[in-house]
Amino acid sequence: MTVTILRRRPLLAALGLAALPVGKALAAFPERPIKWIVAYAPGGGTDTLARLIGASLGARLGQPVVVDNRPGAATNIGAEAAAKSPADGYTVFTADNGTLVFNPVLFRRLPYDPDRDFRPLGLFARFHLVLTVKANSGFRTARALIDRVRAQPDSVDYASPGVGSPHHLAMERLLREAGGRMSHVPYRGAAPALNDLLAGTVEAMVLDFASGAEYLRSGRVRPLAVLSAARLEALPNVPTLQQALGLDGFEAYAWQGLVAPKATPDPVAERLTTELLAVMGEAAVRSRMQEIGLEPLRGSPAEMQRLIEAERAIWVPLIQALNVRLD
Repeated sequence: MTVTILRRRPLLAALGLAALPVGKALAAFPERPIKWIVAYAPGGGTDTLARLIGASLGARLGQPVVVDNRPGAATNIGAEAAAKSPADGYTVFTADNGTLVFNPVLFRRLPYDPDRDFRPLGLFARFHLVLTVKANSGFRTARALIDRVRAQPDSVDYASPGVGSPHHLAMERLLREAGGRMSHVPYRGAAPALNDLLAGTVEAMVLDFASGAEYLRSGRVRPLAVLSAARLEALPNVPTLQQALGLDGFEAYAWQGLVAPKATPDPVAERLTTELLAVMGEAAVRSRMQEIGLEPLRGSPAEMQRLIEAERAIWVPLIQALNVRLD
């Protein structure tokens, strides 16, 4: 009899643990450092932003947040690593409109599925886009530029950080809605594209404000219009495309949010969301983001999902119409 009782104790203990409410079982989360996968190289804007937010997030969670850079393949390398990570809350990933909206159309085969593999935790940043020309350009307004490329298609070259980038797709959307055609010159990243715009090798470019703020403020690049719904506080004299060209409802920008593997338990995901929203309310974090030209966001998982769906309705048909492929 004694032997029988001893043999049952582990089973009874296990049953007792299983009966505990999920919230109590996960109350200790996190008990070790959290890995934040960034699909871009160290030192870039996305990496800098993850480290900024991650430092405050770690302080709130009581565990370090360690950035793990996995650059390459238009964020697919980082996205695959995140999708295949254990769904325990100890891996999060910077997901942007490229990862969640563009890539499923740009690539015939992806190593991840945005809907099957990820759950949104919240939005945290918007990258404003600006239609620009070289400093000594003869074009002083967006109207003048569009009038030229309507009358003389492909007479103006424009640079982008690469095929399928938000900058490239935003320019193509602008040209389709305004009428006209330019010649696209894709580069391997924003820096070389901007360098050639500064050198006057190319005439125009859709530039993200965070990358080009210094040159826009100094006059080394001429802004013609912002692609936001409203004028930017940093560029108060630059009209929106709606104001410059009458393109009602036109708005384009790059954005970033945080996701976790899809099966991450609800209590863990909710804790991460709660602390992320708190971080995005911190004055120091918001101020630093604004200093580097980014708009802080505080979007819930539901708001992030609505944004994803709204973006797909705009960009998927455009990419399909352009017949752009990256594989």
